[in-house]
Amino acid sequence: MNFKLSEAIELLERTPRTLEYFLTGLSDSWLQNNEGEGTWNITEVIDHLIEGEKVNWIPRLEFVLQNGESKPFPPFNRYAHLNQEFPLSSEQKMIDFKIIRMENIAKLKSLIESDSHLEQTGIHPEFGVVKIRELLSTWAVHDLTHIRQIVRIMAERYRADVGPWIEYLGILKKP
Repeated sequence: MNFKLSEAIELLERTPRTLEYFLTGLSDSWLQNNEGEGTWNITEVIDHLIEGEKVNWIPRLEFVLQNGESKPFPPFNRYAHLNQEFPLSSEQKMIDFKIIRMENIAKLKSLIESDSHLEQTGIHPEFGVVKIRELLSTWAVHDLTHIRQIVRIMAERYRADVGPWIEYLGILKKP
């Protein structure tokens, strides 16, 4: 196993700052672009990350620590952020994401007192038995997935403009 809590925390701490540095001050044409019908724009990705901080990672961790395998933890609606109004500016959303992530990392550190906690299990509503280590690994990889998505969305905006160089731009290759 490669998972180490301290390394996951290193990554989780950096995601809000990375996104803040990369996205703050960009024009709306960057932030509102998407990859086509049914895909998210960058603002929606940030809204999703905020929603996950509020109702997914730490709430699930607490649920597993309290209930173990006695009952499944509540499902996470990955699309809930699309049905909510977020009247905040992009800059304010980045600040909110940074604050809630900092609070969640502090809570994580207080909840996981030893490596033995990482092997505790709970019941995922779809997957069945999962370990806390798997939940926390997924949180870190989830961040990387959405960083990749954001960069891919931005590259997509210039797809038609790169001309023949598209052959050398792996980010624009369709799988």
